[in-house]
Amino acid sequence: MIDATVMEVVGLAAAVAGAGLVAGFLAGLFGIGDGAILVPVFYQVFGLVGIDEALRMHLSVGTSLAIIVPTSISSFMSHRAKGAVDMELLKSYLFAVPLGVLVATLIFASISGKELRVIFAIIALVVGTRMIVNRPGWRIGDDLPRGAGRFGIGMSIGFLSTLMGIGGGVLNNTFMTLFNRPIHQAVATSAGVGVLISVPGMIGSIWAGWGEPNLPVFSTGYVNWLAMALVIPITLLVAPFGARQAHKLGKRQLEVGFGVFLFIVAIRFFYSVL
Repeated sequence: MIDATVMEVVGLAAAVAGAGLVAGFLAGLFGIGDGAILVPVFYQVFGLVGIDEALRMHLSVGTSLAIIVPTSISSFMSHRAKGAVDMELLKSYLFAVPLGVLVATLIFASISGKELRVIFAIIALVVGTRMIVNRPGWRIGDDLPRGAGRFGIGMSIGFLSTLMGIGGGVLNNTFMTLFNRPIHQAVATSAGVGVLISVPGMIGSIWAGWGEPNLPVFSTGYVNWLAMALVIPITLLVAPFGARQAHKLGKRQLEVGFGVFLFIVAIRFFYSVL
């Protein structure tokens, strides 16, 4: 029994370390540091170590949200110190985004892994299409909506991001830039959105998977602490290598590249539910 447990830990550690290498390089390459990369990579490596397919997507989403907690807090503090965060927008999200996370957590606890993959794939297709056909001049309005409109958008960002296991950067960046906000402000503010999503999202993932008997070692609910402990330092070490490659490519090439990546993930997830 002890030998089996040791082998399980070693196999899981090796798999998630590999996930960290891949996710870190892609994060540096595309400039995306959240679950849009982590979730599909985790899904693949968790399958390699024999984790039940019914649990694999839930564990990928929950662990991704847990990893985003320290990285989003650190990023937010850094951006805030530079005065780059739109604090007015972030304050207006204080109830809307966590409410979306709460609703998503209730759904997360009851839907199947197949349904989660379909949700991720649909959103990935939408975002990927936007990346591929993006034009710099695209605008919906000259300034961000207010009142009920903004509340609804904040809730939607929290809801969709939680089900995807992402920090909200892709969705909030899209929202802000479509309403004439500069990309640097959008990126900085999205770090704060990541905090509003990842903290309640991690807690909700633990609750949703509490008592599940078939989870791998070092898991609390749908959060695997071994993956979290290994992936964070590995991604930080590897991301600069991806960033160096990114500087050899143009902005448009990177947008198309990330869009293609999302398309591949979406196709893979759609195929897996057939």
